[in-house]
Amino acid sequence: MATKPDSIYRSLDRKASAIIEFTLRQYRTKKSTWVVLGVGFTALSLIFLIYIDVMASEFESIDNDGDSTDFDNDGYPRGQELRLGTDPWDGDSHPGLFDPPIEPDPKSMYINEDGFDWDVTARVGLQSTGFDDDGDCQDANKTDSQKDTNDNGVACDIVIEYYRLSDGQLYATIDADDGVDEDPDEDAYSREAIHLAFVLSIGKLGFVLLLGIFLPLFLATGLIRDEMNSGTMHFMLAKPIARTEVFLYRTLGYLGIVWPYVIALGILGAIVSGFAGSGDSFFRFADLGVWLAIIFATMMATLVYGMLFNALGVLWKYGIILAIPFAAWELGMALLSMGAPDSTLLRFSIIGWALMIVDAAAMMVWPSLDVFILMGNWGGDGGANWDFEKSLEGAGPLGFFSSKPGLGLSAFPAVIVSSLVLLLQAAIFWFVGGALFKGKEIQ
Repeated sequence: MATKPDSIYRSLDRKASAIIEFTLRQYRTKKSTWVVLGVGFTALSLIFLIYIDVMASEFESIDNDGDSTDFDNDGYPRGQELRLGTDPWDGDSHPGLFDPPIEPDPKSMYINEDGFDWDVTARVGLQSTGFDDDGDCQDANKTDSQKDTNDNGVACDIVIEYYRLSDGQLYATIDADDGVDEDPDEDAYSREAIHLAFVLSIGKLGFVLLLGIFLPLFLATGLIRDEMNSGTMHFMLAKPIARTEVFLYRTLGYLGIVWPYVIALGILGAIVSGFAGSGDSFFRFADLGVWLAIIFATMMATLVYGMLFNALGVLWKYGIILAIPFAAWELGMALLSMGAPDSTLLRFSIIGWALMIVDAAAMMVWPSLDVFILMGNWGGDGGANWDFEKSLEGAGPLGFFSSKPGLGLSAFPAVIVSSLVLLLQAAIFWFVGGALFKGKEIQ
C-alpha cells in the first residue's frame, strides 16, 4: 500500500498529536486533575440537589387583594359580598339575609382567583391587556367609567407603558383598573421564576464563572512552567518545533480534558432542570437552547482563561499568584454584568463577553422574560392598593440574573460578536504566551 508523502502538514500533525497525547496522559495520571474535576462536580451536584429540593416544595399562596378576609366578622368573605352586592364593612349586611339565604363561600375560593392574563411585548409605548377572571370588576355594580380607574377608555383592563430614559434602559409603569389580575397564583409563578433564575444563575456563576476560571487556574497555569521546572521540556523541543506551537498544543491537550468535562456537566444540568423544572410537560425541551449557550460560553471561557493563565505560568514560576487578581477582577465583572450590562468596563474583561452569550440565548429562548419579571415585580395589586400587595417570590432573583446583551445588539448578533471577541482574546494571549516562552531559558 502506498504511503502518503511526508509533507509539512503531516509533520505538523505528528508533532501536534504527540504533544496533545502526552498532555492528556499527564492529566490522566495526576491525582490533582481528578481532585479539581471532582471538586467542580461535587459543588455543582450540591447546587442541583438544592434546586431539586426547592422545586419539590410548595410555595405559599396568599390573598393579594384581601378578597378572602372578613372585615365585618359576619362569616362571609369580602369577595363574595362584593360579588353579591352586600356591604363587606357592615356586619348587618350579608348574603345570609337574602331570601333564600346564601351560604358563605370557603375563603380558599378567593385566593389565586385572578391570574395574569397579559399579552404584551417589551416595546416602547402604551399597551392595554389583562382580563378580570373572577368578575369583581366586570360584574361590579358600577358604570363603565367607574370601572375604568386608569382612565384609558377601556373598562377592566391594565395599561402598561414601556419607555426609555437617557441611560438607554427600558422601564415600565403599570396602571390597572381595580380588580383586574389582582390575585395571581404565587405557587405557579414562583416555581417558574425560580426555575428560570436557577438556569441563569447556575449557568452564569456556576459554569461560565466558576468552571471557566477554576479549571484553567489549576489545570492550565503549569502547562509550560511545570515542564520547564522538571526538565521534560527539553524532550519536547528536541526536534525542530516552534515554542509557540508547543504553547498551543499543550493548551489543546488541556482543552481535550476540560471541554468534555464541561459538556458532560452541562448535559447533566439540562437533564436535572428539564425533569425537575416547573411546567405541565414531561421535559422542558425549550430550555435546551439556553443550556447549549451555557456550555458553549463555558468552553470559550476555559479557552481564553487557559491561554491567559498558561502565559502567566510562563512569565513566573508562581503564575497562579498572578492569576488570582485576574480571577478577582473577573468575579467583579460578572457581578457588574448583571447590574449594568452596558458598562464600558465589561469590554475589558473575558467574563463580560462570555456572559453576553448566555444573555443572548435567554433572550431568544424566553422572549417574554422581561414581561414575566415585570408581572412578578408588580405582584398583582390590581389597582386596589391593598397592604397585601408585594412582589412575588422569585421575581427578584430572576430580575438580578437576567440581563440584556450589551452594546445595544439583538440576540443573534450579540452571540456572533461575543464569540469573535473571545477568539481574538485567545489568539492575543497565545501570541503573548508564545513570545514569553521564546524568551525563557530552559533549565
